[in-house]
Amino acid sequence: MAILGDNLWEEKAKIIVSQLNGTARPLALRGAREPLLARGRPGNGRTRRREPAAMEEAAGSEASFCLQKFTISDDSKDDYQYEEVPADDEFSLQGDDEDLSKALQTIQEQAEDAHILALQSVLTSEKSVSELPEAIDDFFCNFLVRFGMSRTLDCFQTEWYELVQRGVFTAKDTGLVPTVYTRNQQLEAENMCLKKDLENYKVAANKAKEAFLKMQRERDFHRMHHKRVVQEKNRLVCDIKRLKAHYASYEPVLKQLTEKYQTTLRQKMLTTLERDRALEQVTGLQATLENLESGCANQIPVTKANHECQRKKELGPTQKALQEARQQKNLGAKSSSYDPVKGAEKIGKRYPKDSEFPVDTQVNPYFVHAKEYTQPLKSGEYKLSNALKVHNLAVNCLVSHPRKDIVVTGSDDHLWKMWALPDGNIIMTGEGHTDWLSGCCFHPSGTQLVTSSRDTTVRIWDFSKHGCILTLEGHAHAVWDCSWHSCGDFVASASMDKTSKIWDVNSERCRYTMYGHKDSVNSIEFLQFSNTVLTSSADKTLSLWDARTGLRVYTFYGHLHSCNHATFNMKGDTIASCDSSGMMKLWDIRKSAPILSIDAGPHPAKQVIFDHSGRVVALASSDGSVKVLQLECGQLSSLRGHGGEVRSITFHHRAEQLLSGGADGTVCLWS
Repeated sequence: MAILGDNLWEEKAKIIVSQLNGTARPLALRGAREPLLARGRPGNGRTRRREPAAMEEAAGSEASFCLQKFTISDDSKDDYQYEEVPADDEFSLQGDDEDLSKALQTIQEQAEDAHILALQSVLTSEKSVSELPEAIDDFFCNFLVRFGMSRTLDCFQTEWYELVQRGVFTAKDTGLVPTVYTRNQQLEAENMCLKKDLENYKVAANKAKEAFLKMQRERDFHRMHHKRVVQEKNRLVCDIKRLKAHYASYEPVLKQLTEKYQTTLRQKMLTTLERDRALEQVTGLQATLENLESGCANQIPVTKANHECQRKKELGPTQKALQEARQQKNLGAKSSSYDPVKGAEKIGKRYPKDSEFPVDTQVNPYFVHAKEYTQPLKSGEYKLSNALKVHNLAVNCLVSHPRKDIVVTGSDDHLWKMWALPDGNIIMTGEGHTDWLSGCCFHPSGTQLVTSSRDTTVRIWDFSKHGCILTLEGHAHAVWDCSWHSCGDFVASASMDKTSKIWDVNSERCRYTMYGHKDSVNSIEFLQFSNTVLTSSADKTLSLWDARTGLRVYTFYGHLHSCNHATFNMKGDTIASCDSSGMMKLWDIRKSAPILSIDAGPHPAKQVIFDHSGRVVALASSDGSVKVLQLECGQLSSLRGHGGEVRSITFHHRAEQLLSGGADGTVCLWS
């Protein structure tokens, strides 16, 4: 397509751009080619191309074009970089020839050019390709093709072209199809399309109606279900309120019954003491009666005020019996005023192999050695000296040998291992438990070991025999902890079944099952060289028990969460406990009251332990640290070295090191 006046219009557009004040971009010229379609037929074809005069004139006329004006503000934020079209020098005004009349004439010419361009663009837009009427023969051919009348079409074309070849008539004689017929065909085609669209819309409407009805049914169903749920919720709320009111009415009665139970338990304990004293008196009177009947006349030494004196003259049978009774009474008062097992054995033993509980007035020999460590390490001075990878799974329990540089660890891998310090060389491995180990404790002599496990058993291991020598079974659920009596004849265990047991190693049986806790018993420990047992439970309480009778002596209340562990100090007058919220408490046994509370949370505390001097308390925390508390100054510090939570801690037997076991299977040594 040729563009007329190409150079002229470009020059005029450049002049207009050069005179604008920067508010518009250059004008773009766009030529528009209007394709003209002509129809005709070659000499030997069925169709012909017509070239009317109007179409020929349109093809020979000047090509149309239009001007479009693009206005782009300066603050446009598009990324495209526009380039300004520089004005040619030949159209710029010279400084010497510039005057007012020339400037006005130039502006007037530019305005006229712009008006001409606008008129031409309007005329061009109004022009369109004209539609030519359809020829008669084309109309008939199209009609027959549309209705599939192929034979009629062949006959018509044969006869038509024969007549045209003979010159009977020409194309001008036939003329064109009137516009009304063409319009009718178009309308008929549009009508068919609209009918098809109508059918499709009807189908879509029916589907939409079905979906709407389905959604309505589902909505009604869900409404009914919602109403039913709301009614059920309201009924449950009413039931809960009624049960709360009912429970509140029983609370005072339960409190009174609990107080009565505690009072009755104390009275029972006092009655047991009186009974034991009565048994002793009966035994003494029986001995006196036998002496009176036998009439023996031997001299009997009399013990009085912790010294002995011997009568020089002989006494009669009555005085002799009285002296024997007095001597037995003094000896009983010196040894223990409360020895029910011994009194029962005087009446008769049911189990000959049962061990006797030692006297409860022994002195702790370790307490004398603990006085040597009068200056314990400050918490800030504890530093990680070594980390031993002892197990592939978590270390749940840790205990130090009472005399040697040896430590025993129990793990989730069902094994316990004995290690030498400080190198960590393995000495012995114990296999036998079928589930993870929860606790371990050395025999006072250091030759045996007791372990507890989730497999509900307590096992005793002899190092000289390299294996398990006794398995104690009786708990219904996992055993959480175990402890050895200072005499070495008794073992205590605490279980998830809410009970704790006292086991006799010699007779290999359970001597007592201690009931009283309302939830899992998490830890148990003997007070050294005593028959007192300390337990902590998930019912948020601590309890003191008499191992000789299996009865509870006292209960400590104060924790708000499950108590995970409790222990005595070396002196035996203070208890340290920790719970699942990280709270650590110190209790005075003589006053039966808490003396200190330390919040080391919010992570749970797993185990708490005193050092040998009783001035430092260490706490194993689930946040992966060991908390160390200085009781004299109240300073709490954290020792970090484990990759997971710390589950067990203990002090070295010479109080030189602090050992901790973690969930990462390592044991850290802090010096």
